[in-house]
Amino acid sequence: MEEITELLPIERMQFAVLIDADNISSKYAATIFEELEKYGLTSYRRIYGNWSRGNGWNEGMLLEYSIMPVQQFSYTTGKNATDMAMVIDAMDILYKNKVQGFCLVTSDSDFTRLAMRLREENMFVLGMGESKTPVALTRACNRFIHLNLVAEQNKNGGESGALEPEENVTPISEIRAAVLALINENGGNQVDLSRIGNRLNDKFSDFDVRNYGYAKLSTLIDQELPEVNIRKGGNQYYVQRQSTLTKEELEREICEMIRKNGGMIENLSILNDELHKKYKQLDFRQFGYSRISSFLRSLKTVNIHENQVSLKES
Repeated sequence: MEEITELLPIERMQFAVLIDADNISSKYAATIFEELEKYGLTSYRRIYGNWSRGNGWNEGMLLEYSIMPVQQFSYTTGKNATDMAMVIDAMDILYKNKVQGFCLVTSDSDFTRLAMRLREENMFVLGMGESKTPVALTRACNRFIHLNLVAEQNKNGGESGALEPEENVTPISEIRAAVLALINENGGNQVDLSRIGNRLNDKFSDFDVRNYGYAKLSTLIDQELPEVNIRKGGNQYYVQRQSTLTKEELEREICEMIRKNGGMIENLSILNDELHKKYKQLDFRQFGYSRISSFLRSLKTVNIHENQVSLKES
């Protein structure tokens, strides 16, 4: 198996699936239940809406997916009866202790508090909605699936596409930062691709390579993160920085620069600028240090006094 792109629960959990028909299109029905199969079994399948209005969820579709419709009339203008019914049913199901997880299918941020409350009871909360879903709701869930992006990816079979500006999806810049941070934590050494996949799933509840138009994590990293490369070793894939510069090589270069400057460099910033001119991708964090000063203090060949850098006497 090449990689892990999803962090799945160890056991097949029993889920209660609650769908907001006023908020989620029926065109996502197949995607909803295809994704659910990866997480567990469904003990409850309920859909809430005002069935006196047409909302696309017809009788045939409900029968096909064994979903029980719950009728909610709009008794008062400006009040969302569907929201209230879903919350009441969720709490009733919770206290029956028959499920280990809830799947809330909605893009409505009003359900953020419900997701948080269910997690307080140690429930696994799987959210599903469109990529317009407010970030507050996506982060309140253990996992969140952007139905429109996943459905589009499944339909296109792997073609990539740029995200629209209004989509509330974890940006590639944050993915990049998390990958580089993990490499730094590992002392700048290569990191197993599966470990990166697990970190991204842990850090971002909505992380899914399909959100960005890719079918594999390795392809996303290869296409979107120019700072790193992927190599295969045995049956494993590894991610490492493009630069192969070692700490020893960098130390030798620093000493040479100091010698050429008469044995002393007056200001750290001068040395820092010269190093980055030579090594475009240089990042001291790959060696475990946040600043050049910390890196220099770890070397046995140089002295630092205030901002001055000089060679130690041999």
